[in-house]
Amino acid sequence: MRLFATCAKGLEPLLFDELQQLGATNVRQTAGGCWFEGDLACAYRVCLWTRLANRVLLMLGESFVKTAQDIPVAVAETPWETVFQSPQQTFLIDFSGRNHEIRHTQFGAQLIKDGIVDRFRAQGLERPNVSKEEPDLRINAHIQKEKLTWYLDLAGDSLHKRGYRQQQGAAPLRETLAAAVVIRSGMTSEQGVMFDPFCGSGTLLLEAAMIRFERAPGLARTDWGFQRWSGHDQSIWATELEQAQQRFATAKAERQAQFIGFDHDPKVLAIAEQNAIRLGLNEFCTWQVANAEQVSAPAVSISQEQTPLLVCNPPYGERLGEEIQTLLLYRRFGAQLREHFNGWQVAVLAGDDTLLKRMKLRSQRKYKLFNGALETTLALYDLTQEQPEFTQSQSNDLANRLNKNYQKFEKWAAKEGVNAWRLYDADLPEYNAAIDIYDDCVVIQEYAAPKDIPEAVAKDRLWFLIDTVAQALPYSAENITLKVRQRQSGKQQYQKQEPRGLVRVVHEYDAQFEVNLSDYLDTGLFLDHRWARRELGKLSEGKSVLNLFAYTCTASVHAALGGASDITSVDLSKTYLAWGQRNFTLNKLYGRQYQFVQADCVQWLREQRPQQRYDVIFLDPPTFSNSKKMDDVLDIQRDHVQLLKLAARLLKDGGVILFSNNKRRFKLDEEGLAEAFLVAQDLTQRSISPDFARHKGIHHLFKVRQSD
Repeated sequence: MRLFATCAKGLEPLLFDELQQLGATNVRQTAGGCWFEGDLACAYRVCLWTRLANRVLLMLGESFVKTAQDIPVAVAETPWETVFQSPQQTFLIDFSGRNHEIRHTQFGAQLIKDGIVDRFRAQGLERPNVSKEEPDLRINAHIQKEKLTWYLDLAGDSLHKRGYRQQQGAAPLRETLAAAVVIRSGMTSEQGVMFDPFCGSGTLLLEAAMIRFERAPGLARTDWGFQRWSGHDQSIWATELEQAQQRFATAKAERQAQFIGFDHDPKVLAIAEQNAIRLGLNEFCTWQVANAEQVSAPAVSISQEQTPLLVCNPPYGERLGEEIQTLLLYRRFGAQLREHFNGWQVAVLAGDDTLLKRMKLRSQRKYKLFNGALETTLALYDLTQEQPEFTQSQSNDLANRLNKNYQKFEKWAAKEGVNAWRLYDADLPEYNAAIDIYDDCVVIQEYAAPKDIPEAVAKDRLWFLIDTVAQALPYSAENITLKVRQRQSGKQQYQKQEPRGLVRVVHEYDAQFEVNLSDYLDTGLFLDHRWARRELGKLSEGKSVLNLFAYTCTASVHAALGGASDITSVDLSKTYLAWGQRNFTLNKLYGRQYQFVQADCVQWLREQRPQQRYDVIFLDPPTFSNSKKMDDVLDIQRDHVQLLKLAARLLKDGGVILFSNNKRRFKLDEEGLAEAFLVAQDLTQRSISPDFARHKGIHHLFKVRQSD
């Protein structure tokens, strides 16, 4: 029989070796699997014993087809009545590939189905039916250019489903990948000790234990596709099954082993124990609640035939907000390995090479493997050999700059009366990020890297920056968070990130503000505008104040503390206005004189009657906005004169507008203002405080009045 075993990308070489060990002949490796030949016993053996293949497919036919109409004709040549045990059986088509005729897998599957049905009708037989739920037989078909091949799926369901894992942890490895990891790590039937300090539901350890005790991965499966195939021979299958059971029983009787799993979550350890019980291997397993960042080598109570093996799959830190903790986890774990695991072989499966670098260990070999669509790296470390201290290629310039800035601005901020300030703003061009201090927390905002910088280089620099921040600054990892700062469109900057609830109350002169450092791209407080907010407070005593594009109403709070008689805050976002009301409550500001209006500010201005209402207007619009809730697109360079004209309609005699924006190359249209009978005083330079002085153009601030 000619067969094809499918596997995940990157596992083909391992599968090639495995098939040869299982007695397959003429094995040939190709992308996504291996071709091989063998008799019925060999096919059963591969289904039962493969640790790496997802499916074992028996070729039923192949043909060159030029048109879609050729497909059912070709498929009907197969004697399907000798494949099905009866026409009453159900079947399902798995179709892959495409060409100029077949552009959708559903269409391809329909053509294969038509060919099968046509064959039964031509033989004068009742036709079988398609079933998506638990079909009796699975037919697999693949087209590449004009070559069509179709198969019977002997296993029926994917072979990664061993039957022992009925529950799993939050981010489980597929069993076939776990088997590949332990095989690449050096696991053989001679290995007696294996330890996983991030064991989760135990998949790595249990796949390794099955190798040690020669337990066929398919031994716990009760349902096979070939059992409903007319070519099935129960006596041959029974022989293969009996031999596999005997090998497992003999190995359990003759061998000793220790498989030790640590995890911080007792719930997943309980799942791991149940998985081990289902496999009949729990007597060789130990499960313990422990923190991998503080782990030492576990005690080994059996004589070791080989060097003990540590294999693990630490968290990848993919979700926003997890990066800092993940990086420090790898750094601390690497230190534990260096200190406590001399004499061990170590294998670490990581989501990124840059994470592995944080361990500061030199690997002897690396393999690329795929965890679903995610490319991962398996790194092998030989700790029986002396590990030279891993040195970073980057210089100490970044750490020196952070320390220098911290000493300078920490003193300035304390004297100024603020505890939220900017520490670093891309001072060194290769480390393209801003770093802000909020009381006892650090927020790192990564800027988008230039297009000519490779993604891997940018990511490595970011990880190095985070690592340096964690080492150079006196803040705990739990209070360091990362945000990706890029050009935003629409409401993207207002979208919530993965919720962590890192909320603080910071003070700015006499005001207090709630900041959320983890759950939104912005924190709720634009630090560079603190001078403008204080200036608004100085102008507000006894005055009527309007705050447009109010965001979290921090400027309104300063106005209220400055003694404003009434304040109207207008913003499009209900979320941020509610946040603004919390800021008022924090500062014990209550009363009907404080109004919060949810509206499109431009539209709201147009709808107000042209009567003088406000002594002071604070106008801090976005640089650009195309929010779906807004009637028009706002471009502050193009629209600022019109916006100021609309606002000026609501000024009392002698009133002022504080107009700010963050467009780097903003240019005030003085002629346009003059035509509107407005004049502006440029306050930009005095409004930029020392912690933002490194970057000219961080914002612009003008005091606008009606001209005489």
